[in-house]
Amino acid sequence: MLVKFSKASDVKPSEITSKTLYMNRRRFLKTAAVAGAGAAFGTIAAPVFAAKGNPRVKFSGVQKSKWTQEALGEELTDYGPITEYNNFYEFGAAKTDPAEYSQDFKTRPWSLTIDGAVEKPGVYDLEDFLKPHQLEERVYRMRCVEAWSMVIPWVGIPLGDIIKRVGLKSDAKYVAFETLLDPEQMRGQKRPVLKWPYKEGLRIDEAMNPLTIMAVGLYGEVMPNQNGAPFRLVVPWKYGFKGIKSIVRMTFQPDMPPTSWNVASPREYGFYSNVNPSVNHPRWSQAKERRIGDFLKRPTLMFNGYEEEVAGMYAGMDLGKLY
Repeated sequence: MLVKFSKASDVKPSEITSKTLYMNRRRFLKTAAVAGAGAAFGTIAAPVFAAKGNPRVKFSGVQKSKWTQEALGEELTDYGPITEYNNFYEFGAAKTDPAEYSQDFKTRPWSLTIDGAVEKPGVYDLEDFLKPHQLEERVYRMRCVEAWSMVIPWVGIPLGDIIKRVGLKSDAKYVAFETLLDPEQMRGQKRPVLKWPYKEGLRIDEAMNPLTIMAVGLYGEVMPNQNGAPFRLVVPWKYGFKGIKSIVRMTFQPDMPPTSWNVASPREYGFYSNVNPSVNHPRWSQAKERRIGDFLKRPTLMFNGYEEEVAGMYAGMDLGKLY
């Protein structure tokens, strides 16, 4: 029997973006009520991380940042669609697959390998980075390349704080990220939709930008498995596929690293992946977006609305070619 596997370029539009899901506000409102009791923890300790069954667990002592809902002036996306409408191809290409198939994913203990051009390379327990830092809540716009968006209250720490702790060497110009490779837990890795493990990368100035965080939760709670538990990248001025999930390695290097979607389809996905309404995806316009829960589309903002904070990093670059 001939078994045919899909490539990234062969994924059906219906698997990437379900119009029924993102346009049906009633359905999203129904998903907002998620059962589960939260337990408060005074410190960031091992029991905080999502256990089997993915219960909702509250952080205690999370500090508010300057990136608040009031400062953004937008409504938060409901918890339901944030946690039940996800891109996490390691668990399947359909938007509902991650929530359905990640519930038994083991996220503790969790180690993070940091290597390359740093002063203190090594294998770190994730908690080694959380204990010295106060977690912050940051409300960010998040824009997917498929022209839908959300407003998410993340809980995390600045990536720059981690970088400062391990110490950069002078030849570190980029940081490469890698997701866990475990096909037995991550059923989607059994299909060659992408070249596994998932990889991403940033320039060092992007990684050190104050907006860039490593998130461990959302809505004041521990990160659900389907959203990238226990540790994921959040870069709010870039398209969503730049937010690599379940990270196990960070490598600091002099050269631009390969990234999964750019390798799979370089015509459609560039290294920088900045939100830019004037640069269309080859198969659809990026000029407008639909906020999850809304019926009408709205204009897409340059750099997703974070132009003041990030535009200086790209001064003099042709953002039409370096997309």
